[in-house]
Amino acid sequence: IGAANNLLAALIDNHVYWRQNDETGLDNRRITWRRALDMNDRSLRQITTSLGGVANGAPREAGFDITVASEVMAILCPAKDLKDLERRLGNVIIGFTRDRKPVLAREINAQGAMTALLKDAMKPNLVQTLEGNPAFIHGGPFANIAHGCNTLIATKTALKLADYVVTEAGFGADLGAEKFFDIKCRKGGLKPDAAVLVATIRALKMHGGVAKGDLSQENLDALEKGCVNMERHIRNMKRFGVKVVVGINRFSADTPAEIDLVKKKCASLGVKAVMSDHWAAGGAGAEDLAREVIAAAESGESNFQTLYDDSLTLWNKVQRIATDLYGASEIIADKKVRAQVRDLEADYGHFPV
Repeated sequence: IGAANNLLAALIDNHVYWRQNDETGLDNRRITWRRALDMNDRSLRQITTSLGGVANGAPREAGFDITVASEVMAILCPAKDLKDLERRLGNVIIGFTRDRKPVLAREINAQGAMTALLKDAMKPNLVQTLEGNPAFIHGGPFANIAHGCNTLIATKTALKLADYVVTEAGFGADLGAEKFFDIKCRKGGLKPDAAVLVATIRALKMHGGVAKGDLSQENLDALEKGCVNMERHIRNMKRFGVKVVVGINRFSADTPAEIDLVKKKCASLGVKAVMSDHWAAGGAGAEDLAREVIAAAESGESNFQTLYDDSLTLWNKVQRIATDLYGASEIIADKKVRAQVRDLEADYGHFPV
């Protein structure tokens, strides 16, 4: 992925050097594509390239992102096959003309070579757990700038090979799960049968105001306050029509009274909470949770739906997420941002956000 990303960057600079941008109108000052490095190197985030004279090209501001933040990573994960991957890579905006028209990667004929570099990266990586269970680890786009899910190919392959497939949606349920449902499931035709919300008593106490150094002490009052966070996540997941199971990831300092309180809170919302002790006991410690998840998946009670329709405008999609999931009363933006959203609407309005 890093090589494909940087190949495109090199092709762009080569395009400018040989004045082929005269054909596309690409403005060297408005190139938006950045290079990638599989290391978070702060000093390379914003740099100036092509110094050293005419032979090295036209100087411009540029920078490096960490590889998982590359748009190539975000593109690989929902691609259905190599042909679909090539199409998506060709649609990448690499910069703009002087009159601010977008220039695409396919206009400099980059998509074929990039796809060739990624042909093996498209194959899911089959690994096994310490107890010999199969798992695919494939893809990893950031959830704060992309959709935060593994590849569609890995998930669909797993569904052909197993009775039950569990997939992780990166970050909190309001971010990772929303993007899993609204982007990956929408585009991949997936209909999840259940959602597992992972909670820890330590985190809930921290949400209730307990300092990190005091989390090992029983504090039912703080836990009660912190459960509001978990309750919101449960309501959010129900908004998508899926049956929710809460898995309490056990820590050694958790007390019976604290565990009981969380279970009662979940029960009051019509949700089953199950203690999971897999960190200490391995697979055996998660058997109760597994049984409950299977029961939820087999119940037939889930009726999956996305949060918004494709037909909504980009602005209204953002508004729906902000108000329905995050609890905002409204969204506001200055004229420049609103104009940018309006400009995007014509070509990209039908996409999820």
